[in-house]
Amino acid sequence: MNCLHTVDMANLVPVSDPADPCFADYVHLRDVQLRKSLEAEHGLFIAEGEKVIRRAVETGYPVRSFLMAERWTTSLSDILDRVDAPVYLVDDATAEAITGFPVHRGALAAMGRRPLPTVPALLTRSRRVLILEDLVDHGNVGAIFRCAAALGVEAVILSPRCADPLYRRSVKVSMGAVFAVPYARMSDWHHGLAQLRDAGFRLLALTPDQAAVPMDKAPLGARVALMLGSEGDGLSSRWLRAADEAVCIPMSTDAMALGVDSLNVVAAAAIACHSLMRSPDSGE
Repeated sequence: MNCLHTVDMANLVPVSDPADPCFADYVHLRDVQLRKSLEAEHGLFIAEGEKVIRRAVETGYPVRSFLMAERWTTSLSDILDRVDAPVYLVDDATAEAITGFPVHRGALAAMGRRPLPTVPALLTRSRRVLILEDLVDHGNVGAIFRCAAALGVEAVILSPRCADPLYRRSVKVSMGAVFAVPYARMSDWHHGLAQLRDAGFRLLALTPDQAAVPMDKAPLGARVALMLGSEGDGLSSRWLRAADEAVCIPMSTDAMALGVDSLNVVAAAAIACHSLMRSPDSGE
């Protein structure tokens, strides 16, 4: 869709009409189904906030455009000066009318996606990997990427139905960690784990079952992949059976007495990722 305006030498374009076609990349950011369709069709995603925009640009994602109040041009001036993309300047009311929510973080950027690596290609340069099976909450996916980046996990593999790490909420919750940790998406859920076995990975399935081996005691091996299941049901029975070993995070006796027998998937991922930092031959 063509913009009605001509970009000036500084790439700054004041626009006041929320219906202007220049804003097509930014419409209804809280409508998940609409955004999935629009972003897939146009190969884009939205970065929100100064820190996230900086990380996206610094890791090489191409910028389609920026949307912000004029007051944000100063703090982002170095980014705006080096990127050849229009900067649409709007007031707060116009930004809310376009996006469907108050843009408290002040600045948005529409970024172009890059082709994802294949699972085998990603595995050739990785030793510690997370595999996410059908996590559908974008915030949880973003938080797990942040854990992975902080704790040295080298790659994340997504099942076909897993939520998009580049959806706006995932990117925001991850604080840009989705740009730092390489990831790939399986094309075949039924046989996807075979690709990890072929690459020499030991498969650990994280489960709340306290009869499983404690995560901090499980032998890791030189290459290990930790499988995390969906928010409600956990790992599927198929993937549990396919694992080399089921592992758990031990709960305290007092917690079990109170009926607390597991952690949410993000907390569990953080603890498990920390255990993956152990040396390959550690364990029992």
